[in-house]
Amino acid sequence: MFGIGMPELIIILVIALLVIGPHKLPELAKSLGKGLAEFKKATDDFQRNIQEESRKAEEKPAAPSAPAEQVAAAAPPAEQVVTATSVEHAGTTPPPAAQPAETKDVPHA
Repeated sequence: MFGIGMPELIIILVIALLVIGPHKLPELAKSLGKGLAEFKKATDDFQRNIQEESRKAEEKPAAPSAPAEQVAAAAPPAEQVVTATSVEHAGTTPPPAAQPAETKDVPHA
């Protein structure tokens, strides 16, 4: 798991027995086990919530896409739209762009 083999685990348990004592070691192991169980439960709950949210997010865009496709099918393509202005100016060059008026530097009071 963490690169700890059986010999290392035995050494850790012996040191814990010497430091903590034989009376407190079972209580400590019990509380450590409960803490790890709660951590695993919280982790599983978090993963389940994330999966539910991602599933909802995937389903959400799928529903509005059908009406958007219907609207796109009803509208004519941009190449086929002809306006009166485009017919009047057909074959002529576009008007020159308006030049901005020159401004004089006027001191502000």
